[in-house]
Amino acid sequence: MTLKNGLMVATILALPALAQAQPVTGIYVGAGAGGNIRTNATAGGLTVKTETGWAAVGSVGYGFGSGFRAEIEGNYRYNNVNTTSLSSGGSTIARSSAGSLATYGAMLNGFYEFSLGGFGLPSISPYLGAGIGYGQNWWNRVGLSNGSATARSNGTNGNLAYQAIAGTAFNLPEVAPGLAVTLEYRYYGVLDSSQRFNISGASTGINRSYSPSNGNHSAILGLRYNFGAASAPVVAPPPPAVPQTVARTYLVFFDWNRADLTDRARQIIAEAATARTTVRSTRIEVSGHADRSGSDAYNQALSMRRAEAVAAELTRRGVPRAEMVIQAFGESRPLVPTADGVREPQNRRVEIIVK
Repeated sequence: MTLKNGLMVATILALPALAQAQPVTGIYVGAGAGGNIRTNATAGGLTVKTETGWAAVGSVGYGFGSGFRAEIEGNYRYNNVNTTSLSSGGSTIARSSAGSLATYGAMLNGFYEFSLGGFGLPSISPYLGAGIGYGQNWWNRVGLSNGSATARSNGTNGNLAYQAIAGTAFNLPEVAPGLAVTLEYRYYGVLDSSQRFNISGASTGINRSYSPSNGNHSAILGLRYNFGAASAPVVAPPPPAVPQTVARTYLVFFDWNRADLTDRARQIIAEAATARTTVRSTRIEVSGHADRSGSDAYNQALSMRRAEAVAAELTRRGVPRAEMVIQAFGESRPLVPTADGVREPQNRRVEIIVK
């Protein structure tokens, strides 16, 4: 691993949480494919240049609901050889364009995923990650030729593998809860390992082993499905608030020692009957009262006659008696407190409360 690559991995692993996490919760699976550019393999005068190839990855992981997640990944990368050359003393002594290079292995990856909800992009979640594992380099008939002899390298060798990942998830809850499209850049490398060229012919200058460097730049388009998000219970919206009915109070006043209705009293009762319909009333309280100019017993009976007179007029105006609560309080609840025996007009009343 070069110093540059090591610093890249260490920086990603040490990255703090810079934004609110977009939580992936529970088990998830992912898969993707895309293009792969393999860096030139070089060692001891040997240079292997490859064409643009392809890469594929598959993973299963677990999200901790805090933005952090971990996964196990399998990967495969393939590139055809463009040119293989061997130089010595500044001169090319052997060249060929045959063969292919492939890399495959298993990785353990860690990620931190961010949310752009604070920027008005709640469905977009960038993430950074790094991984370590084991990779195999497969050399398939990679050739060298100097005119008198041909050498080919075949076989596999393995070593410690590492990678750095930067990607973005585009969540698609309207398609399926937990589903996301992912777009990633990956740098993937395997530590140097020995690969031998086997020669046929007279020359021996290329019959040796090399330990070429290697690295891969991949762009991956994939899909991810989070079972934790898919199985999360759907929270039902709260029921609509029931509008609170504001009680309306109407006062019907009486002459002294009387329980008959005046014309003004009938107008007020009519207003109360109309209000019952407009406010969709389910209860009407009809409460009779008296002043303190008579005995308690007499005033109790007088207040009941007044309440019954108002209830009768409400019934005549279409209010069912079953909706009414008719009660009498005599002189016990004066609107204006007075001494005993005082004739107070405001205490000679019936209160109609429409609820």
